[in-house]
This record gives sequence, C-alpha cells and structure tokens, in this order.
Amino acid sequence: MTEDTTTPTPNRPPIRRRTRAGWIAASVLVAGLALAGCSAVAAEPAATTSASASADTSTADAEVSATTDGEGATTTAETIADTTAAAEAFLATLTDAQRETVLYAFDDETKTTSWTNFPVTFVERAGLNLDDLTEEQRTAAMAVLEALLDDEAYAMVTGIIGGDEYLGEYSSSSEDSLGQYYIAFFGDPSDTASWEVQFGGHHLGINATLEGAENALTFAPTHLGVQPAVYTNEEGEEVQPFSAIYESAFAFYDSLDDEQLAALSQGEQVQQFACQPGGTCSFDTGVGLVGADLTDEQKQLLLDVIANWVGMADDETTAAALAEIEATLDETYISWSGATVYDMTQGDGIGFLISGPNVYVGFAAQQGSAGADVDGVTTSGWGHVHTIYRDPTNDYAGSVEQQESAGMSGGPGGGQP
Repeated sequence: MTEDTTTPTPNRPPIRRRTRAGWIAASVLVAGLALAGCSAVAAEPAATTSASASADTSTADAEVSATTDGEGATTTAETIADTTAAAEAFLATLTDAQRETVLYAFDDETKTTSWTNFPVTFVERAGLNLDDLTEEQRTAAMAVLEALLDDEAYAMVTGIIGGDEYLGEYSSSSEDSLGQYYIAFFGDPSDTASWEVQFGGHHLGINATLEGAENALTFAPTHLGVQPAVYTNEEGEEVQPFSAIYESAFAFYDSLDDEQLAALSQGEQVQQFACQPGGTCSFDTGVGLVGADLTDEQKQLLLDVIANWVGMADDETTAAALAEIEATLDETYISWSGATVYDMTQGDGIGFLISGPNVYVGFAAQQGSAGADVDGVTTSGWGHVHTIYRDPTNDYAGSVEQQESAGMSGGPGGGQP
C-alpha cells in the first residue's frame, strides 16, 4: 500500500503576547541550554518544540549541567544518574513546604490515582503545579524531564505541552486547566534506590520508575495525548508532536497483506479501552491479528510502533524493554480501526490496540474537540488523540497495585476528555 503523509496546514493566526502558560516555552528553552548536549529540539523538524524565549540560568541549572558529559545519556545508568542529579537540583530550589508537597513515599498508592487523561480540574494531580512555581523552579523542573527523556521524546512532550498552550491562546475552549502541569516524586531521588518521576496534565501522564540498584527504568504506565495534531508555534514553526507515532503505525499497517489486514481490522472505531488511567485493568488479549502471523520484518515494524511509548529514554533502556516484549510477541494481538491511509485531510483518524503478555498500548482518536476548535486546525479525530501504555507484568515497577481513581476516571475514549 502507498503511504500518503499529507497533513493539513493550519491557519496561522498572528502571534500574540505570551499567555499565562507561556512560562512553559521559556522553561523548555532554558532547561535545554542547562543540559549541555541534550537538545530541546528533536532531529525531526516535525516535532519542533514551542520554546520561544530565553532566561537566565540558575545555580540549579549549573548543578545539572555539571552532571552531563556533553553527549546525553546512552545507558540506563547514565539516565538514572542524570535524572537524579536534575531532581536534586530542582528540590534545592524549593521551600520546605514545597518539598513536602512534591515528595511522596515510593509505595504511596496516590501514584495510581493521580494521573489521567482528564483535565486537572476533574482529577487532582499529585505534587506541585508548575504554574505556581518561580521561573527558576520551573526551569529546574523541566530539566528533570530533559535528563529523563531522549531528544525525540522530549520534543514530543514539549510539543504536547505547547499544543495545550496553543489551544488556550487560539481556541474557543474555556477550560482553565490548559497549560497546567504537575510534577511529583515518589521516593527520594537516588541513583542507588527506587523512585518515580510523575509529570503530567490533561494530555500527558508520565510515570517513570528509576531503579538504580537494578539498573532498570520503566515508563509503565504512561498516557500520551495530543490536541491539535498540527499547530504553529510562536516562532512560526509547524509542530506535529505525534508525527513519529503516525509514521511508524502506518509503516506497520502498509506492510500487511490482505489476509493479515482482514484479521487486523475490527470495523468499528476503537474508542473504549479497559485499561483506563485511574482504573483497574484486566489486560484482555486475543482480538485481531496475532503476532505469530507476522514476518520478522513486520514484527520489527510493530516493535517500532511500541517503541514510541517504551523507548522514551536512552538506547539501553529501550532495547531492554523491547526485548521483553519481543519474547512474547507471537502471543500479542493487534487490532485497528478507522483510516487506512495516512491522510489527515480525510476521515476521523485511526484507533489501534496492541495487547499481549508484556505490553498494552491503546490509541484512540477522539471524535470531538471538547470545545477546543480552531479554524483550519485539526482538533478532533486525527488531531485529538489519547493513548495509554501499560505493562501487564510491571506497572509502577511492581511497587503498588492500581487503584480506582477517587475522581473521574477515563482512558482513551473513556468519557468526555
């Protein structure tokens, strides 16, 4: 099948003054400068960040910069060490009261109920709202993400954040949570013990568990979302945070023959997933195309899709996670609904579910814009997507059991996002 990567070009409203959420852009740029060798802009131009301002670096930034060797982390141990140093530098900028708010016990069950795909006005997040921090503190908080993520993942995450800022500026939405993001640590930052970074807002929920003693890092569970699909940042640059996900998904889809496509497609749009943020999960499998019926090349293409969620850190961490998933790929099922050609100018987008013994990835196009329309910009279907990644064997690195959220719960497609 021929891949059509045509995407709509959004209208480009005149650049306005930075809104309340504009601190994100400044913090992204300064955090990128603070971590020598860890670029805040991905190699792929389609995943440009929304950074648009500069600010003075702080003492905390200097401490973080001193932990790097100028080339970014390439091993799990380096990622854990760099992220720990960045977290300690962030904590050093906080008051005692703020430190008490951001730090939780490693086994605190709050970590399972304080992330979701709903706005922060619906479900209370753990930790500190970055909107309430000083510029120095926000910069140090973003430096934690910079140390944790590789360049491409960091560009995607800041692109997601920038999309919220864009909607807050140009859309009809009155949602107060746009641009609000929280950071929390479960356990004391350490390169020899276990702790977790939790960071998120409406379209983002990262749970990264770093285990220094075991030399392991996992992102299960994590919620990645996007709205809109494509937008123009304050510097006039086009941003498409999910470009790598769409490209890898259609590379896999286009590799399949007619018999495989018949098994893959489920007809109805994938909207509801059982494994919702804030909800318990049975990790049902057995629907769609089974991995045992894929060629070796197709299995690699499927792993490339999964890597968008499990491969957000260094190469060693990614390889370890994918090796575990590959070991049971023959027992993993894939289903697909919606568009069969990558063309955002047509249709309502795609949905897919990848479910097996060691991986659960749900991807759902939201068929409503939730009051966030922008003329000429795709804000539903292709342009409003919620996803979920979970590890049926190792959510939260086995530190806690998933609890039902005390607030509104909902995974991809679950309720009004």
